Amino acid sequence: MKINTTPISDLMVIESTPHTDLRGAFARLFCDNELAPVIGRRRIVQINHSTTSTVGTIRGLHFQHPPHAEMKLVRCLKGRVWDVAIDLRRDSPTFLNWYAQELAADNHRMMVIPEGFAHGFQTLEPDSEVFYLTTAHYMPNAEGGVRFDDPRLGVKWPLKAGCLSVKDAAHPLLDEGFHGIFL
Repeated sequence: MKINTTPISDLMVIESTPHTDLRGAFARLFCDNELAPVIGRRRIVQINHSTTSTVGTIRGLHFQHPPHAEMKLVRCLKGRVWDVAIDLRRDSPTFLNWYAQELAADNHRMMVIPEGFAHGFQTLEPDSEVFYLTTAHYMPNAEGGVRFDDPRLGVKWPLKAGCLSVKDAAHPLLDEGFHGIFL
């Protein structure tokens, strides 16, 4: 596994190298030894899997407030998605900056989204599947969200926004009073 940094501190992209032969391919999706520099003392406590049938669908932008903030390790198992992370950490030099990466079944990339970031994705192919490893349990009372089209963020989605959940469409815009998440 190769750990790649991004322009936003603590946000990383991991690349796996598949081993192929006449039978097909084998790739390691997770290894606590190889990812120890990324995960540190955290532990994976929950694994989630989403399927999205329609191209252009946006899921997100989601986060959990402390003390239930979570690190997410996100990989696309089928299809392709535009995966987006937004730095919401108070006093971060990259506060409100975003970074996106195409995750696809065939590019073997995984985004590592640290605590204090909002996360979401847009499907680029039908029937895309996303697999998440998280370091905190889902807590409904700790969930937060940011609207995908917030002008203060200026996220450049590759496709016109398609299907959104009622909850995601209702996420608030960030006002001038939002100073970030204190971890």
